[in-house]
Amino acid sequence: MRAGPSQEEIRRHNLGALLRHVHLGGPTSRAELTSRMGLNRSTIMALTADLTAAGLVREELPRETGRAGRPSLVVRPESARVYVFAFDVGVDRLVAARVGLGGAILDRRETVRRRGPFSLEEIVGPLAGFARQMRRKTRPDTVCVGVAAAFSGGVDRGNGVVRFGPNMGPAEDVPFAEEMNRRLAFGMPVKVGNDANLAALAEHSRGVGVGCRDLIYLHGDVGVGGGIIVNGQLLGGHAGFGGEIGHMVVNPKGRLCGCGSLGCLEAEVGERTLLEAAGRVPGAVSVAAGPGAVSVTAGPGAVSVAAGPGTDGRETPGSGADGRRERLIGRDAVRAVVDAADRGDIVAQAALSRVGDWLGLGVANLVNIFNPEMVIFGGMLREVYLGSAAQVRSRLAVDALSASREGLRLRTSALGDDATLMGAAELAFAQVLADPLEALARAGS
Repeated sequence: MRAGPSQEEIRRHNLGALLRHVHLGGPTSRAELTSRMGLNRSTIMALTADLTAAGLVREELPRETGRAGRPSLVVRPESARVYVFAFDVGVDRLVAARVGLGGAILDRRETVRRRGPFSLEEIVGPLAGFARQMRRKTRPDTVCVGVAAAFSGGVDRGNGVVRFGPNMGPAEDVPFAEEMNRRLAFGMPVKVGNDANLAALAEHSRGVGVGCRDLIYLHGDVGVGGGIIVNGQLLGGHAGFGGEIGHMVVNPKGRLCGCGSLGCLEAEVGERTLLEAAGRVPGAVSVAAGPGAVSVTAGPGAVSVAAGPGTDGRETPGSGADGRRERLIGRDAVRAVVDAADRGDIVAQAALSRVGDWLGLGVANLVNIFNPEMVIFGGMLREVYLGSAAQVRSRLAVDALSASREGLRLRTSALGDDATLMGAAELAFAQVLADPLEALARAGS
């Protein structure tokens, strides 16, 4: 029979739990920590003293209490001193940031990334350069306690190898973590996770999903990814490839997906599908009907897709001088379609209706399987949902079991475009939050 935890193990657990409270919840009084952690005041005082001595937190008098008697000291994370490096490898952008304990972004660099097939150097070179720039600007008394990256692709959690990236060209078995370790040489391993999985964790821990034990996060970039939180834990699967929601087939006779299948969710609701349906890709002239959606096709009496966002052919912002719409890509293009729909463009409205219908079908499937308390739309799907909420809810009402959708909340990401970056930061902080003093000792060695 295994013996119970030792006093030292209990202490280390409590140190991590207290630091996590302050990291995620911000400045917190000793009295609040006593209540939240279920420990007595003397234990909280001893724990905060240890963390203060290590330079992880500081204690100070509250600014205002409004109460009589001796005020409880407030415990604050040492955000300026303790930090991690977080990277976000998106389809069309690269982001590097220095994030302080508590979640404050202290420094940041970003560059545009070319879409399509890539070499490892195209990604690692700029990110490593950004990290070295930011590190040179830090004070001598600061300490880096972790490095992590969110990658738009399937990541083997055991070795940080990117196994597939169907929306970014032939990105099979790319040793991203190994190369980042070699280029950075910071003396600590670079952790890598799927971007949507990490965004789900970020929304769960410090975003709109705080307090939800069961949620699903849907992330749109070029394609669609997802993260599933079950009973407070990320559902990662056997090798870490869980949550590939975008490759759930919703239309077996539908569009060809980048993975080779027909009718995957991302093929029916992804960026290109929306832009084609809205007539914003050269050669695209129609909106194909979703399940039960209205069809808008080219032909006699059809709406011209060469006209500006209005229906009378007048030039409007975002249109060229010859009446053709400006060709945007990425989230700017998706936002332009949503804006056009808001202004009354019936082609944009029909495109959003079609995509929203398929999105609702996909969400209904997920609701029936996982019975989440909340579904969060992030990345470009944030804009898609805001422009097609009625269609999504209508499809849910038809295809989701009433018991499964009871109490369901549909929300958009609170962390916005930084959800994946903050997810990478949380992955980097994981070790110091699990065992603060040991992780700090390793980082300083």
